Amino acid sequence: MQRIIVVDDIEINREMLCHMLQDDYIVEMAGDGQEALEKLQKYHKETVVLLLDLLMPKVDGFAVIQEMKKNGWMKKIPVLIISGEYAVEIENKCFELGAADFIHKPFESSIVRNRIKNAVELFSYKNQLEQKVEEQEETLRKQSHIIQRQADELRRVKSFNRLMMKYRAAIMEVETRMQVLNEDFSHEYNRNPFESIKSRLKSPSSIYEKLARKGFPITVESIRENLTDVAGLRVICSFPDDIYRLADLFTRQDDISLVRKKDYIKNPKSNGYRSLHLILSVPIFLSHKKEYMKVEVQFRTIAMDFWASLEHKLKYKKDVDDTDEIVGQLRACADSIEALDYQMQEIRDKIDRSKG
Repeated sequence: MQRIIVVDDIEINREMLCHMLQDDYIVEMAGDGQEALEKLQKYHKETVVLLLDLLMPKVDGFAVIQEMKKNGWMKKIPVLIISGEYAVEIENKCFELGAADFIHKPFESSIVRNRIKNAVELFSYKNQLEQKVEEQEETLRKQSHIIQRQADELRRVKSFNRLMMKYRAAIMEVETRMQVLNEDFSHEYNRNPFESIKSRLKSPSSIYEKLARKGFPITVESIRENLTDVAGLRVICSFPDDIYRLADLFTRQDDISLVRKKDYIKNPKSNGYRSLHLILSVPIFLSHKKEYMKVEVQFRTIAMDFWASLEHKLKYKKDVDDTDEIVGQLRACADSIEALDYQMQEIRDKIDRSKG
């Protein structure tokens, strides 16, 4: 049977509660807060509910709660306040301190039993969830440790480092060609098609994690064959039509092949994300041969990039309040950003036409 501790300085109250509960629980009784803490010290691992009076000699109910918090018992044992006090401020204070419920005197047997039953079930469910979360966090820690260890192994493999050198060369090749287009566009149209280029090379731990998650072999050959985003660039443009013009000019170069295209500008993701993604096969020129490497290039406007940065923070930041509300606000902002991008583009076109 489960154990309950009843704490009240009036004996008849203790006896009444004991009589109501003794068929379903082992009932321990305490006449004041000090005795309650002694019982808790002895039985806290097997106690499922503490029924606690507030006004008692020696140590009152508030002091018991504070001591329970100090010892971590409040996380495992629901505290139900038993009191003849009906003042709202007292009840609020108890709930703020972590009390699970209030049982008012005089006691009604069915109410007492049901409130205890509900508190026990609720805390049992809560504790099971917390245990599952702890187990999942431990599993993630172990996985992270394995990934880091394997990533360290990859770093020591000569063929892996040579492959990373080739991806860096591919990034430089794309950056150089983009800069050439930018210069040419500037001379031809007196403006630049993009504002900035940002590049990144996937880390060994990210490479290992993605291969493992997708069930691919953890080999250098597998990286090259199965991953298309090891080398990545993000090209930030001023206007949507610059994105398509620049992407078209780039992919029309005769030694560059378009492997895959995903247009999240014309077909946004459900959360509002917009960007043009290209997977390109790009030539690099080594000391003894030409070789083709896959590179992911993402094209965004300044506003799209700002939105994506904010959404990324929400995605990876823990313990964010009102997540659903923020997701809704971000989706609305994405639609507003799209409208603003095209309005600004229209204004630019009017300015350009007026010059002619």
